[in-house]
Amino acid sequence: MNIAVQTLRALAETIVTPSYLLTIIVIMIMFYMKNRRISFMQRMIIGQNIESPFELTLSQITLSIIAGALGSVILSYLGVVFKDNSAIVLLFLISVILMFAGSRFLCFSYSGSILGIISIVIQFLSVNKIADVSSIKFLEIDVVMIMSLVGVLHIVEGIIVMIDGKSGAIPVFTNREDKIIGGFAFKRYWVLPITLLFLLNNADLNGTVNVATPDSWPIIRTAFTVIGKSAVISFMMFYGIIGYKSVTFTKSKRKKTFMSGMAIALYGAVLLGLSQVLKHNLEQQIILCLLAPLLHETMLRLEAYSEVKGKPKFVSGEDGVMVLDVAPNSQAYEMGIKSGDLLLEINDTKIFSEEDITRSIQNMSKYMWFKIKDVQGKLNEISYDKFDRNKKLGAIFVPKGMPKESKIVKFEHKSFDDILDNVNKEDENKKDQK
Repeated sequence: MNIAVQTLRALAETIVTPSYLLTIIVIMIMFYMKNRRISFMQRMIIGQNIESPFELTLSQITLSIIAGALGSVILSYLGVVFKDNSAIVLLFLISVILMFAGSRFLCFSYSGSILGIISIVIQFLSVNKIADVSSIKFLEIDVVMIMSLVGVLHIVEGIIVMIDGKSGAIPVFTNREDKIIGGFAFKRYWVLPITLLFLLNNADLNGTVNVATPDSWPIIRTAFTVIGKSAVISFMMFYGIIGYKSVTFTKSKRKKTFMSGMAIALYGAVLLGLSQVLKHNLEQQIILCLLAPLLHETMLRLEAYSEVKGKPKFVSGEDGVMVLDVAPNSQAYEMGIKSGDLLLEINDTKIFSEEDITRSIQNMSKYMWFKIKDVQGKLNEISYDKFDRNKKLGAIFVPKGMPKESKIVKFEHKSFDDILDNVNKEDENKKDQK
């Protein structure tokens, strides 16, 4: 039977077992609680939900399963196979330990490199008979397979960031060159169910499905894990955590996450390629383990550099006020107002600040018209005859100055959770004052 079909069947059969179903339910609850805070913050800033907690959670779970299936099929076709599950367990343990040094180190490129270097040192000691390493032989893993796994996970991560990275984005503001500029903060996690392949040593392994390997398989070959034509493999599922955390003041939400996803996927492809080139001896594998985190850090620093040197996208000018974001199904959305538009006039009244917008709207009847300059610099006139003053406009604008009492969020290199906490505190303070 086709190995892709076998992989997907093994994944599906494992997911529906009670223990894994319980795990998915727990993950859904955790995601939902986090997304409730994000949705609440969006409502505080823009006046209504951009995405509901249910929508945010559903997209996370659905795309996690789809991405996990895609990653599993890619790994199966490539022939990324392990002798036992010790390498995967160690990879997760090191990632958890590194997480205490910072959430960015949760990435498998760091834990995979550390595990690879430890394994290479043990192999060196064993081959040269420098020390007896029999008691820690379980730390000796296939470096090429681990790095290939990390590469494939980053390719899948890049794809999922391009698709879903923009969900749950929070509008933020900062000062640059004495101007208020708007942007977006991103923080999104997915938990991928990944089916991995193991050489079958114990026919009684639980939760596995056996399959004979095809003649053309595996594509990835190493001396460490020799797979003969008669070898039998076993499937076993693990959960892999991937996350995306970033901020932009120079790009739209869609463009930022697309470019970030492309960079992550490219990094994964490069690492996967290097894993096949630098596999012939311990010296090459050491270089591979050092390049993995180095290239990852380079990717992150280049992305940060492009933000620092890039031109701010959301800045209000002398002739109008910039639209930062628009809530779906809002009055602003129905009018055709979009993120990046520059609002110039309302009913022939020139707009120079947010206060001008507020005053104009308060005095409006149901009929109103706007003059807007879009992101291409084209002037457009928009008319709307269903305006309701009792409803929120559903748009957030970039102020020219930071007002004392505002629901906008200042970005001062704070964590995403700090931003959420600050908005919650501000809302509680306002309730107390009332």
